[in-house]
Amino acid sequence: MDPALLDLLRGVDTPSVCNAIEVAQGRRGFDAFTRGTMLCSAPEEPAVVGYAATARISALRPPTEDPATIRTRRMAYYRMMAEAPQPSVAVIEDVDFPDCIGAYWGEINTTVHKGFGMAGALTNGVMRDLGDLAPGFPVVAGSIGPSHGFVHVLENAVPVTIFGLRVAPGDLVHADRHGAVVVPPEVIPRLAGAIARMQATEKLVLGPARAPGFDFAAFEAAWTAFEAART
Repeated sequence: MDPALLDLLRGVDTPSVCNAIEVAQGRRGFDAFTRGTMLCSAPEEPAVVGYAATARISALRPPTEDPATIRTRRMAYYRMMAEAPQPSVAVIEDVDFPDCIGAYWGEINTTVHKGFGMAGALTNGVMRDLGDLAPGFPVVAGSIGPSHGFVHVLENAVPVTIFGLRVAPGDLVHADRHGAVVVPPEVIPRLAGAIARMQATEKLVLGPARAPGFDFAAFEAAWTAFEAART
C-alpha cells in the first residue's frame, strides 16, 4: 500500500471511510460494514488499517482433536500472522458467537501479534487484560471477559464473519471504535481523492454551523451548497 494512503487512512475514522467509499463509487448503498455495537480497547489510538489475516476459533468446550494436531494448527496460525503481508490485521471469528466466553486477545497475544508487525485485531469474540494490552495494537472486539476458556484455533486463512461483515483473507480492513469496513479493491486508487472531496463537502455545512449567528437561513444556504457539491 502507498505509505501516504496508509497514513491518511490511519488518521480518519471508519465512518469517514464508509462515506468516502460511497463518494468513490458515486452512489449510496455500500454495505460491507459491521452491524451492532463493538468495543475498542484503545479508542484514542489511530484506526486499525491493513490486509486481513483470518482464522476461526472456539472456546466453549475442549477441543476433540489430539493435542499434537491442535498445537500444529496453532503454530501454523502464528506463522501465518508473522508472515502476513503488511500492513496486516488479525481478523478472528469466534464460532461460539453470540455466546463467546474465551478471551483470545489479552496481554500475551496482543504483544506477540504486535511483535509480528501487525496493526491490530478485529474479532466478534472476547478480549481481556485491559490496561495491559500491547500499546499501539488496538483490538476491536465483541465483548470483554476474564477467562480464556478452552480457546483453540479451528481453521486458518478462511473467510470469516464479524458482526455481519464478511472478511476474506487479504481484504483491506479499516476498523476503530465504530466497528469495521472492508474497502472494495476497485475504489482503493480513488480513495484518497474521495476522502478529500468528502471532507471539503462536509465543511460547507460544518463551517457555517460552527460560526456565530448561525440560523435556519444560513443552514438552508449551506445545505444547498452541500447538495450541489455532492452531485
